Amino acid sequence: MWETPEMLPILYSFRRCPYAMRARLALVVAGCEVELREVSLKAKPAHMLAASPKGTVPVQVLPDGSVIDESLDIMRWALAKRDPHGWLTHDGEEAAALIARNDGPFKQALDRTKYPTRYPDEDVTGARAEALTILRDLDQRLVGQSYLLGDNPSLADAALFPFVRQFAQIDRAQFEAEALQHLLKWLLRWEQGSIFETVMFRTANWALGDEAIVWPQK
Repeated sequence: MWETPEMLPILYSFRRCPYAMRARLALVVAGCEVELREVSLKAKPAHMLAASPKGTVPVQVLPDGSVIDESLDIMRWALAKRDPHGWLTHDGEEAAALIARNDGPFKQALDRTKYPTRYPDEDVTGARAEALTILRDLDQRLVGQSYLLGDNPSLADAALFPFVRQFAQIDRAQFEAEALQHLLKWLLRWEQGSIFETVMFRTANWALGDEAIVWPQK
């Protein structure tokens, strides 16, 4: 690991963004320290945009200047260094299919459920039903096992958790009233863990000249 802020990767992040959250999960588990730069998505810093013009988080700038700006790539980068819980053990076709469905159809339905006014020209009334269909499949997958691919957490679990949580938080009481008891237990297992508490570390938005924040803090 790097020992000084000047030698650390820089992570531009917005902790409530599910893509940033899953990258942060992997960084915490792997014990990879970064210089954390929390940003506002409404006022993206020029340094972040220079590194990744597409302007989405997370963005990780390595000490050699190379950039990783896809959350799954950051996860795999971190876990390739250290994977104490074996998250990459099941990083195969089944995991890829779960993640693809999450990042595609489920994310689309999630956005339309959470932000219906952003889609005035679309029929968003069925979005919640579409999302619940996928969530019910996950719930059935969890019957008789603690995680999506068995009794141990995997990359797929960590990659999906922030998105399932975001859906649940739209109306937590309504979500908990759904017949998704296995998925709810899975969600609570992630939310109540020490890893999640570290992931949700809160700091002020970064500005040029700020003192470096090394995260996760030991």
